[in-house]
Amino acid sequence: MACFIVPAVEAVATTVAAKVLESKAKESNVGDIQTESRVYSVAKKVRVLSNLLWGGSALLAFEHVWHGEVVPWFPFLTAAGSPADMTEMLHEMGTVGVSMALLVTVVWGIGCLVARRIEKHYDATTEHVER
Repeated sequence: MACFIVPAVEAVATTVAAKVLESKAKESNVGDIQTESRVYSVAKKVRVLSNLLWGGSALLAFEHVWHGEVVPWFPFLTAAGSPADMTEMLHEMGTVGVSMALLVTVVWGIGCLVARRIEKHYDATTEHVER
């Protein structure tokens, strides 16, 4: 019914966080390239999470529109019409929506860890070759 709202709210938060990190990376151009690079790398990774959440939310919203659960007139969500449906909708948001948002975030985190290990391995390999 409205499970797509939870990942969409997280997407808004991560988009704001990515923009703040990107602006800090631009501001920290005092000469410390390593710090600037690290902040920009984190901002890029948060931007990836944001894109994953936005894409998933858009797909879920489309699916809910397709099934007639979201309509183009007020109150937009068909479940918001009666208190019983509203309770069911809030329960779905609290269970399914939160689960989906957490799953996407955990998978993203695992991807970041894998990328970090690959980077460390590459750095160690290149350091060994340079000697």
